[in-house]
Amino acid sequence: MALNRMAAAVALVVATAACTTGPGGTGPGGTTSSSTSAPAAAAAEPSYADLVERVAPHVVTIRTDGGLGSGVVFRSDVVVTNQHVVGGRKGVMVEYADGERSSGEVLATDEITDLAVVRTERKDLPVPEYREDLPRPGDVVLAIGSPLGFENTVTAGIVSGLHREIPGTTERTQALVDLIQTDAPISPGNSGGALLDTAGRVVGINEAYIPPAAGAVSLGFAIPSSTAVDVAGQLLDDGTATHPYLGVSLGRLTEGIRERLGVEADQGALVLRLDENGPAAGAGVRPGDVIVGLAGQDVRGVEDVLGALRGTEPGQRIGLVVVRDGQRQELEVEVAARGR
Repeated sequence: MALNRMAAAVALVVATAACTTGPGGTGPGGTTSSSTSAPAAAAAEPSYADLVERVAPHVVTIRTDGGLGSGVVFRSDVVVTNQHVVGGRKGVMVEYADGERSSGEVLATDEITDLAVVRTERKDLPVPEYREDLPRPGDVVLAIGSPLGFENTVTAGIVSGLHREIPGTTERTQALVDLIQTDAPISPGNSGGALLDTAGRVVGINEAYIPPAAGAVSLGFAIPSSTAVDVAGQLLDDGTATHPYLGVSLGRLTEGIRERLGVEADQGALVLRLDENGPAAGAGVRPGDVIVGLAGQDVRGVEDVLGALRGTEPGQRIGLVVVRDGQRQELEVEVAARGR
């Protein structure tokens, strides 16, 4: 399955392998692996073999009658994966790192974030640590999943960017937002697998890639773990998820940005872009503002904005404090809901 759009016309492929795809095969539309392998590590560089051996049991393969994908243990009997891996199915087959397999029940899905939760027959699955804060561009990451059916395949790369947005298409009308971009090779079958930092913590759930046929080199995307934890928890509690929305794209306020661009704030979340029809724009927020407070909570970085927003409900009016030209300004914004 493919998303045929990126800017004017770039094909983005959700990383799910068709059932006819096996080792040695090709991905959707006849495309092969999404990118070339990372350069061979120098002899002095550390090996991640021990880490991979330790975290391998946290990742599973999910097979359906229409293809295969990957999943990550969320609770001892629950796996989180992509919605597009399970589709509208109620049952899947789950294969584990020790070679065993069992059936799995799809409990709930969320099309907006492309996440799903699956209950497994096994009740003793080891739960990994999910990292709450975002990685930084340049951080080393490992992707683990079952590309083309090769179970527990590991690829390495770095975080290439944060807060990426992938436009939707007629098949998937909702844009995927706030994604982690990585150059760790991702291929069909990686969808729903783990993106890990070098401590073995889950930083993202692998989502999609842009294939080389579109002119891309090592362009993959993952859903941040904080989003996955929040949505998976809602799906397990309520069977559905709500998505408070400000209509703002945020960036990390680094020392370099403060010095080179003259931003007069010591900490906060930098406003990069606005949805011109979104709540933040309507409240008077501008690109270049630094959000330092939201819903009565101090904001030190992007994660604080996301955390405060998760505690709100669509339709609620909350306080928003920004620093602009060295001056604090108190605004009020009405939280919206991200629709399908």
